[in-house]
Amino acid sequence: MGTMPDDEATRRRRLFDDELVGLDPDDPEAQEFADHLNRMQRADPAFTVEGSLRGVADFAEGSTRASGLRWWTAVLIILLLLLGVVVGAWDQLSAFVTHLAG
Repeated sequence: MGTMPDDEATRRRRLFDDELVGLDPDDPEAQEFADHLNRMQRADPAFTVEGSLRGVADFAEGSTRASGLRWWTAVLIILLLLLGVVVGAWDQLSAFVTHLAG
C-alpha cells in the first residue's frame, strides 16, 4: 500500500531542511519560494483527471495572485475557454435538434 501524503507543515519543513538550507522557514517570502519550488518540482501525470484538475487549480491560484497584464491575460484565457464551450454546446444542441426534426 502507498504512504499517506505529508501534511503541509511536514512537507515545508523537509524542503527547508533539504534544499533551502540557510533560509528562514518563518519568512513569508521564503515560504512563497518554497511553495513555488514545490509546484515546479511536482511531476504528476497531466493526462489523468487528478492531474488535469490540479493543473486547473494551479492556474486559478496563480491568476488570483496575478495583477496587471497577467491578470487580464488569465481573464482572456478563461473567457476564450468559456466561449469555446458555449460554441461547442450550441453546435451539438443545434445538430441534435436538426436530427430530431429530420
